[in-house]
Amino acid sequence: MSEHHHFAFVHGAGHGGWCWYKLANSLRENGHKATCIDLKGAGINLTDPNTVSSLDDYNQPLYDFLSQLPLDQKVILVSHSVGGGSMTAAMCQYPSKVSMAVYVAAAMVKPGTIIPPILKEVLKICSGMIETEAEKIWDFTFGNGPENLPTSMMMKPEYVRDKYYNESPMEDYTLATTLLRPAPVMAFAGIVDIPAAPEADKIPRVYIKTGKDNMFQSSRQDLMVTLWPPAQYFLLEESDHSAFFSQPEALYKILLEAASSISP
Repeated sequence: MSEHHHFAFVHGAGHGGWCWYKLANSLRENGHKATCIDLKGAGINLTDPNTVSSLDDYNQPLYDFLSQLPLDQKVILVSHSVGGGSMTAAMCQYPSKVSMAVYVAAAMVKPGTIIPPILKEVLKICSGMIETEAEKIWDFTFGNGPENLPTSMMMKPEYVRDKYYNESPMEDYTLATTLLRPAPVMAFAGIVDIPAAPEADKIPRVYIKTGKDNMFQSSRQDLMVTLWPPAQYFLLEESDHSAFFSQPEALYKILLEAASSISP
C-alpha cells in the first residue's frame, strides 16, 4: 500500500485556496490529506488586501498553519505562480516542517541570491509593481494615495481568460471570475529580497512547467530552473497557467510521482 501524504497548497495572485479544489478532492478520495490555504486578503480571508503591508504579513496564515503542525509531521508544499515566493519564504521560516516543495509555474528564486534583471522584471510584472507599455493588464488600487505605490492590483476582466485560463474548461473560468480578488502589491515586493536560508535549500524541490502558459513565458520558466535547479522537473505540455483547472489529472499524477521519492 502506497504511503499517504499531506499536501498543503499555496495560491497565486488574486486566487485563493478554492482554485485547488480538483486536486484536493482527488487526493482526499485516495487517502491523502489536502489543506488549501487562503493567504491574507485572499479567498475567504476577510482582510482587506489594501492593508497587507509585507510578504510576511501576507503569508501569516501559511506560517500559522506550519507552526501548528505536530512536531513529528511534515507537509508537501505546492505553490502556483507568484505564490512560489510565499512558499519559499515559508520554507525559510519552517524548514523542519516541509518535506518537499513543488512549484507549479511558480516563482522559484533561490533566497539570498542576486536575481538577473530579466527575471526580476518578470517578478515585478507578476506582482503588479510595473507594467509594460505594450500590454497594461492590471487594474490598480492606490489605497495610500495616487502619489504612492499601488496597494492592490487585479487583472482586467478582458485579459483573464487569455492569461490565466486559455486551456481551462469554461465552467472553471466562469467560476473563477466570481471569486478572484485584488492582490496585495506590497506582499509581492518582498519576493526578490528573501534572505539566504541554508536549511531551506536542503528541501527537495520540484518544478512543473506549463507548456501553453500565456502568463509566464516558457523562456522565463526555463531561466528559473537553470538558476536554481530542482531535484525533479516535469512538463505539462498542454497546460495553461492554471494547471489545476486545465490539467488536473496529469498534475495529480505528477504530485504523487514526486511525493514517492520522499524517504519515509
